[in-house]
Amino acid sequence: MQKNKKQMDLSIIVLNYNGQFWLKKLLPTLKENYMDKSKYKVELIVVDNDSTDDSVKLMHKDFTWATTIESGRNGGFAFGNNVAIKNNNARYIMLLNSDTEFLPNNQSNLDEIISYMDQNSEVAVATPKVELGDGSLDQASHRGEPTPWASFTYFAKLEDLFPKVKFFAQYHQSYKNMAEIHEIDACTGAAMIVRNNAIKKVGMLDEGFFMYAEDLDWCKRFRDAGYKIIFYPKIKIIHYKNKSGIKSSNKKTASITQQYFYKTMLQYYDKHYKDKYPKFLREIVKYFVLIKTDGR
Repeated sequence: MQKNKKQMDLSIIVLNYNGQFWLKKLLPTLKENYMDKSKYKVELIVVDNDSTDDSVKLMHKDFTWATTIESGRNGGFAFGNNVAIKNNNARYIMLLNSDTEFLPNNQSNLDEIISYMDQNSEVAVATPKVELGDGSLDQASHRGEPTPWASFTYFAKLEDLFPKVKFFAQYHQSYKNMAEIHEIDACTGAAMIVRNNAIKKVGMLDEGFFMYAEDLDWCKRFRDAGYKIIFYPKIKIIHYKNKSGIKSSNKKTASITQQYFYKTMLQYYDKHYKDKYPKFLREIVKYFVLIKTDGR
């Protein structure tokens, strides 16, 4: 990326891996429902992680208004996004999944979030309300820190039984007022707006995480540096979750993806909690991760 190019207010990064099907759905809605109406300088960068479905050809043919970068390999979520974050001089950077959709009638007008962050310098990350295809909340966009206790209450389904009780509902912080702007611990990398000056202080995404938890890790690092993470429900984006590989998905792929999810939980624990708790607790965490990855 050129360092001397005109500074953007917002650089939207879409990481793609064999997601041609979803690019065709997302990009027109992104341009028509947001970019063409924005009062800010906004750019779109699509990073392709060595796709084999002609996604790059599609971008060069039908979406020439976007910048397309070929990363050269499928190095994972953090790796691919970092390719576009590095040397990016935009004031704000947004990570956006390819399997998302922007809504009409200013429902997905990110300008409102940018204005909010301009007025609140302590905010490093803000997320719109991310809804699933059925209109329900994507819980990954509204998360608490996955401490051992929060994780236990979630997997033991105590959070489901007592969703409005803070003691049991820390994993997704469902006890908070979802209609109001408020602080959360973490949001999903599927739709997160990040202050670039904060990235320069905290660092880019941790490429040690191939898939999952890199967004949790990033949010924790921002919080540890004194920044806030904000849930902004006035603006909405649709996320067709777990379907970005719809054209090539199969049971084997789904199983591998699930294993990544649970093994990453142990990786996150090792990075942030292993030295804070007794060793036997890590063995308990490992035991439950193995149960999940083995499908038992």
